[in-house]
Amino acid sequence: QVQLVESGGGSVQAGGSLRLSCTAFGFTYTMYCMAWFRQAPGKEREAVAAIGSDGITSYADSVKGRFTVSRDYAINRFYLQMNSLKPEDTAMYYCAADGGRCGLNPLSPRRYNYWGQGHQVTVSS
Repeated sequence: QVQLVESGGGSVQAGGSLRLSCTAFGFTYTMYCMAWFRQAPGKEREAVAAIGSDGITSYADSVKGRFTVSRDYAINRFYLQMNSLKPEDTAMYYCAADGGRCGLNPLSPRRYNYWGQGHQVTVSS
C-alpha cells in the first residue's frame, strides 16, 4: 500500500523560504512521476511543480524561478524548495505521485492516484 507522508512547511514572512518534503512509503515503481499541488481557501487546487524519474521538471508559471522540485531516488523522497515566497503562495500544499512517465500533462491532478495529507504554508506580508 502506497502512502505519501509530507513534512515541512509552516509560516514565514514574505521574501522568506520554506521546504516541503514528501516520502513515498510502499512505492516500488522504478519509473514514476511526482508532483506538488496547492489549494487556497475558496480556490481550486492548482499545480505547482512536477518531477519525473528521469529528472525532467515542470513548473506552474506562478512559481517559475522561485520554487524548485527535486527528488532523492534512494529514499523515495521528493522536495519542494520555495524561495522568495509571496502572500499569494499561502495555501495547503499536497504531494502526489504515481507510476509511469510524467507524460504530456504532469501538472494535471488526474495524472496521480496517490496523495499526501497536505501541509499548510502561510506567508505573511
